[in-house]
Amino acid sequence: MKKSLLVNLALIAVVLGLAVWFAFLKPVRLGLDLKGGVYVVLEAQDTKEAKVDNQAMDRLVEVLDRRVNGLGVSEPVIQRSGDRRVIVELPGVKDTEEAIKVIGKTALLEFRLLKSDGSLGDVLLTGKELKKADVSFDRLGRPQIGFELTTKGAKIFADITKKNIGKQLAITLDGAQQTAPTIQSEIPGGKGVITGSYTVDEAKKMATLLNAGALPVKVKMLETRTVGATLGEESIQASYKAGIVALILIAIFMVVWYRLPGLIADLALLIFGIIAFGTLNFIDSTLTLPGIAGFILSVGMAVDANVIIFERLKEELRLGNSILAALDAGFKKAFMAIFDSNITTLIITAILFALGTGPVKGFAVTLTIGILASMFTAIVVTRVLLKGFIYLFKIENPILFGVRR
Repeated sequence: MKKSLLVNLALIAVVLGLAVWFAFLKPVRLGLDLKGGVYVVLEAQDTKEAKVDNQAMDRLVEVLDRRVNGLGVSEPVIQRSGDRRVIVELPGVKDTEEAIKVIGKTALLEFRLLKSDGSLGDVLLTGKELKKADVSFDRLGRPQIGFELTTKGAKIFADITKKNIGKQLAITLDGAQQTAPTIQSEIPGGKGVITGSYTVDEAKKMATLLNAGALPVKVKMLETRTVGATLGEESIQASYKAGIVALILIAIFMVVWYRLPGLIADLALLIFGIIAFGTLNFIDSTLTLPGIAGFILSVGMAVDANVIIFERLKEELRLGNSILAALDAGFKKAFMAIFDSNITTLIITAILFALGTGPVKGFAVTLTIGILASMFTAIVVTRVLLKGFIYLFKIENPILFGVRR
């Protein structure tokens, strides 16, 4: 067997080994349509204080992303839709009301002196100077929210406490007073706590909101929808059945029509599935129903490429060429047709990814990976395995390729 063939076999083994590793390294991430969860559409509103522009929308997505991460959602989708809307998908989230509350809450932190009549004075410091917030516990084990200010905020806080010893400093969240301790002395360092009747979960959510920051513009909930997981499970099972039946029928057809090359193509198809699946897991892709459709479509394209190659191979054998010469010529002549057809599809998937939204992007990503994997398996894996079989078993009879001379 030639040295180059052994090198190619080793390369395929390495790629396949990595694909198997990534394919089974962790569970597949399922999208909202397969796993169920919460779907929210937000629309930014103009106010006197803040107008909606591109920068504000980018900042809005950033803040929402931090808030959603604070919920512990493993595969959220947060994306802009048009100039003023943001779509938030939270797969696996069951407490819809709590999720929506965290997403849309303002969480504006303010420090104000308490007047003698109990009313709040002017704002002296806001959460803009907040460095971080976390949950801590007082001496009685009650949860409270600890905070640390930036260097600038710490200086302002120290100056406030220095000039107002003996007065009450109110800490408010969204305008509601949380606590109003009496200033006993200057407080340097910019650290403090917000006390109140919090449960541990409430304190954690509040710390998450403070860390994420206030929303840059006012938002309005346009649509909230809870997606059940039942339909997703049924879709997965139906997709599995459809995929298995399709693969079995394709495998039988390839062996009956193309004999040995068909058997090799079936083996390459199995390798294609592992590589595509492993790649999707490697890039941490989220599998959705359109994504499954894209994967199954790429399976068909993988077989198409082999059909083109094997038809050229049979033509070369009918011309009287040796099996190895026909094999090389068949792959060489089929290559440009396969390459051109896949490139045009890749251009389409690039446009879908650039202009589409969540499910459409998922379809584009899955189909792109499927096309690249199918090109590798059809052009490289099938050729190397066929050559390996021919060398190993010294195959010379064209009948094994479905050709009678």
